[in-house]
Amino acid sequence: MRNRYWTLADEPVTGWPQQDTFVLKEGAVPVPALGQALTRTIYVSLDPYQLYYQRERTGPEGAPCHARTVSQIIESRMDGFAAGDFVFNTNGWTEYALMGEGVWRPGYMVPRKLDASVGRISQAVGVLGMLGLTAYAGMNLMASPQPNEIVVVSAASGGVGQIAGQLAKQRGARVIGIAGRDAKCKFVTDDLGFDACVSHLSPTLSADLAAVCQPGIDVYFENVGGKVFEAVLPLFNQAARMTICGLIAHYGDEDGGVDRRAALMKRGEPIFKTRDVRVMNLSVSEFAGQHEEMLAYLAPLVKAGKVKYREDIRQGLETIPTAFAEMLRGDSFGKMLVQVSPDPTLGARGPGKSRQGPFGTVA
Repeated sequence: MRNRYWTLADEPVTGWPQQDTFVLKEGAVPVPALGQALTRTIYVSLDPYQLYYQRERTGPEGAPCHARTVSQIIESRMDGFAAGDFVFNTNGWTEYALMGEGVWRPGYMVPRKLDASVGRISQAVGVLGMLGLTAYAGMNLMASPQPNEIVVVSAASGGVGQIAGQLAKQRGARVIGIAGRDAKCKFVTDDLGFDACVSHLSPTLSADLAAVCQPGIDVYFENVGGKVFEAVLPLFNQAARMTICGLIAHYGDEDGGVDRRAALMKRGEPIFKTRDVRVMNLSVSEFAGQHEEMLAYLAPLVKAGKVKYREDIRQGLETIPTAFAEMLRGDSFGKMLVQVSPDPTLGARGPGKSRQGPFGTVA
């Protein structure tokens, strides 16, 4: 067997990913040592934070680009894991990889076995994984919306936004989404159950948002920044709360949006001070210990259909860079995944769709 994987080109990663940012390579399938397991990647999760890892070249030189993955164990020499087990791990943009002793991974992304009876295994990198924990921590644990409060969620049809808004609805809040094209806004209201949704593509965004947020905003779940934040800023009520999850509008900046976060805070400071707005920066790694708490709360809601979740699944390892660029541009619809091998839990039913036109070169 041979193993294909995407890695970074030699040039520094700046701005948005380009055609020559990634290189598709091929090598031998690794052999597990004692304390390790060989896994075959099924789903690769594509998330905005991965661009930061690429800029910083986090991880071993020449290794596959980092990503959270759902995989199946092929061979195990690792206690507690057996061949055939489905696992959450961090294989990255690759077909096969090792996990266990001596294998690099982000400190809080610990491999774990998955129970296919709890939910679709793909959800382990979505609503029942880090994205679910991000939404749960940012909305329930930090912002804590109360009944009848007005909650606004930007990027409302995205992987985190769709969960965060539904969690606020579960707590009795009135929830307003901000999304893009009409189909996304319709999904947010008709499928997810938000009370209203406005489009950030509208030339009258500020007026549109103000019209549906009377008498003002009590909680804002920030995923975007830019003109969306500018539209929200004047609408904060006294003692409002704002959770900053992400600023995807600025991830293409040379610094990846680091300075933009500070600038955003400075821009809002007069209103934050006069209205006693509490601003909280969300880092999901700080809530790793609440994963089981999140799962106990969210999994039953997902299974009962009370929290819905949309995935955008592309097919084939070759499509990863293109899908990654689409996700960063906001062209995906739901949680972006790439399926790189068959999902045995689905039988003959393979989800998603194949899109051609990947960029990169074969080394």
